[in-house]
Amino acid sequence: MEDDEILNLLRPYVKEWFIKKFGTFTDPQRYAIPLIKQGKNVLISSPTGTGKTLSVFLAIIDDLFKMSEEGVLQNQIYAIYISPLRALDNDMEKNLLIPLREIYQLANEKYNISEINVGVRTSDTPANIKQKMLRSPPHILITTPESLSISLSAPKFKERLSTAKWVVVDEIHEIASSKRGAHLSLSLERLDYLVSNKTGKNLQRIGLSATISPLEEVAKFLGGYKDGKPREVEIVDARFSKPFDIRVITPKTDLIHGSAEEINNEIYETIADLVKNAKTSLIFTNTRSATERVSYKLKKLLASKNMIDLDEIEAHHSSLSREVRLNVEEKLKKGQLRVVVSSTSLELGIDIGYIDLVILLSSPKSVSRLLQRIGRAGHHITQISKGRIIVVDRDDLIECTVLAKSALDRQIDNVRIPMNPLDVLSQQLVGMSIDQKWNLDEAYELIKRSYNYNSLGWEDFMSVISYLSGKYGLENEKVFPKIWYDENEKVFGRKRGARMIYQLNSGTIPDEAKVRVMTTDGKYVGNLEEEFVEILEEGDIFILGGKTFKFLKSKGMEIIVESAEGKRPTVPEWFSEMLPLSFDSAIKVGEFREKIGKLIMDKKIDEAKKILMNEYLLEEHASNEVIRYIWEQLAYVGIIPGNKNILIEYFKDEEGWNIVFHMLFGRRANDALSRAYASILSNYLNVPVKITVTDNGFMLSYQYNEKTLNLEVINMLIKDVNPKNFRNILENAIKRTEMMRRRFRHVAQRSFMILRRYKGWERSPERMQLNAQKLLDVLLEEMPDLPIIKETLREILEDYMDIKAATKVLEWIENNQIKVNIKGPLPYPSPFAHSIVAKGFSDVVLMEDRRKLISLLHDKIMELINSSNVNINLK
Repeated sequence: MEDDEILNLLRPYVKEWFIKKFGTFTDPQRYAIPLIKQGKNVLISSPTGTGKTLSVFLAIIDDLFKMSEEGVLQNQIYAIYISPLRALDNDMEKNLLIPLREIYQLANEKYNISEINVGVRTSDTPANIKQKMLRSPPHILITTPESLSISLSAPKFKERLSTAKWVVVDEIHEIASSKRGAHLSLSLERLDYLVSNKTGKNLQRIGLSATISPLEEVAKFLGGYKDGKPREVEIVDARFSKPFDIRVITPKTDLIHGSAEEINNEIYETIADLVKNAKTSLIFTNTRSATERVSYKLKKLLASKNMIDLDEIEAHHSSLSREVRLNVEEKLKKGQLRVVVSSTSLELGIDIGYIDLVILLSSPKSVSRLLQRIGRAGHHITQISKGRIIVVDRDDLIECTVLAKSALDRQIDNVRIPMNPLDVLSQQLVGMSIDQKWNLDEAYELIKRSYNYNSLGWEDFMSVISYLSGKYGLENEKVFPKIWYDENEKVFGRKRGARMIYQLNSGTIPDEAKVRVMTTDGKYVGNLEEEFVEILEEGDIFILGGKTFKFLKSKGMEIIVESAEGKRPTVPEWFSEMLPLSFDSAIKVGEFREKIGKLIMDKKIDEAKKILMNEYLLEEHASNEVIRYIWEQLAYVGIIPGNKNILIEYFKDEEGWNIVFHMLFGRRANDALSRAYASILSNYLNVPVKITVTDNGFMLSYQYNEKTLNLEVINMLIKDVNPKNFRNILENAIKRTEMMRRRFRHVAQRSFMILRRYKGWERSPERMQLNAQKLLDVLLEEMPDLPIIKETLREILEDYMDIKAATKVLEWIENNQIKVNIKGPLPYPSPFAHSIVAKGFSDVVLMEDRRKLISLLHDKIMELINSSNVNINLK
């Protein structure tokens, strides 16, 4: 529609307010407002600052004022706005409260209308405000997914929700890919059921999302199913309504032989040059520790150049207190900051005011994250989102080059939505039992309306009902029934005490806790993040406080270690924090390597350089670096691993054998593949096998023993891991791991098997972990088919790893769609293996050692290549 046509859909005073305030509609508003006014379900996807939130509220506010004019506006809830963020005050002020106030003032001059009320109900809302809401409910309710699910089981407030006409889900890109999304999806179906029973009508669903793909799948997630078919959802695709200016910047310092200090100095000088010409810059790193390090070094550098006052640069990440984060956000909005350094905490759509430049330090690991981060620049739709990606090594250069091109070509990687999580189902079934008595068939039918549970099998549904009703006989383990179930009548309902359990323990985000590190003689060493501990295997060596320790065992929120001075770490300290490269982006990296590799093989160096500079917008020295890197790989082994070729190479070092699998499928898929191959190899050799995983491949290492590593052994590995037995091998490999123990606690908490709060007491994460470990040992032996065990394995294999993508890779190998090339024993690992080897041999704390190792390996390789008289001309 034209602007005039849309304006004519609005009340005269709403129209007048909009023209005065904005003048013209943005793309998302132009498409969304008419659809919302027509009563359609709508998914709106567009970058931050394009007015999508206002488009929704404008349509709803207009309808509410119309009702007020006509005298039919009741004292009841009409719209429910759900956001994953509790810190909504500032956004709501801008997008809802100010427009409401200003429109009401305009309207009140000519019409006798009442005000539209807004109320916030989250876990932070005081009890007296909640009581007031019961007596006088707001017309627009703002809440979180967790508070909505609790409200649906609150006997009095539930009735208040039953009058809702609209439900708006914000930040759908953030929520759909997690168990919070599955939880919300079921809550929406429960809400819809409540509303349709009361009013005879279905909710109108509206979703707001930043850049995400595929929109069709996200629309199904928002709309759910009715009568076995996805509900109709109109999609407003304005993801590229803003212009983007994205470039990759590569240090001119030699990326192989330059010291860490030299490269870092150049990177910081580059940042200084970039922020000098910007009013406000936002710098993204990939880890919280890097955020602290970068903000500290930038403060020193920029202050020494008299470019910036120290109080004009701040850090923002999730480990900082809420007060500190809100203070930084407030300063940003007021334009009091020149530079903010963040990890992932500022990706979300909280309004942070005007930013004219976003700098990414190293790869963001997915195209959607790249667009989300750079989209924070140029906050208005007419402004260009300017982003610069600074690379740190040759693999990073290739990865960032591919991601930047994909972003400009609008090729976004696909979101992964968790399907059929049984712990979330357990929780919601307890919530449903509190509402009313349920016939099994009716409850099953309601649950299958959720997109996440549309494929839920009856057997899995019944296993959860059996668990919740105590059919597994877990009373001896102090796990008591949470619902009652009548097998003859096929009916279930509320168990005494269930309401308290539900209100005190529902939600999907596990408690974050630090794990204490203790030596065998009882000395306290320090703390580790739980995500890091869950990747540790017995015998792993890691660095803490500059010293190396060997992991022996865990006990609750404590791990026991012994000193391992002089031994090389097997797990880098930053591993658990690192974002994994998405499968879709990894595939594109493989395509890129092969494309440039083919040109080099055909001796079309100039053409390759032209493509890199013109199509991929690389600087000349960066183009030369890419060509040199790929040429070195070809000159040494003659194979470029990518989508048509997998390369497996093996070599010896002073400690034993190493096998590098060049598989460009992202860390999640590689994690799954590496564990399966390591399990088979370990069983064959009867020795422990160490695993090093990266986005570009993985390495299996073991100490020398009587069995020789040769072509036959590697072929045996390839043959013995196939699509049919893969899941089984993996499940057996992870059942006794630290990850299984930690994840089991989270799943058991979500399933109400382990309660954090009950009848006035609260358990610490340590007590819950000890409880979980004892339970897990019993259940693995006696009830391996329990839905809580099944869900723990599903979460690890499907959400943490990517078994689906890994299985696809195994199918490609089995069907000869991808060729497996084996090279070895090689005197040294090939150039593409250097970063994988370096990650396995040293920790990021010892960055200088890593660089020395890569430099040394590179020199050895170049000696061999030069002695074979292969040459390349890079002008």
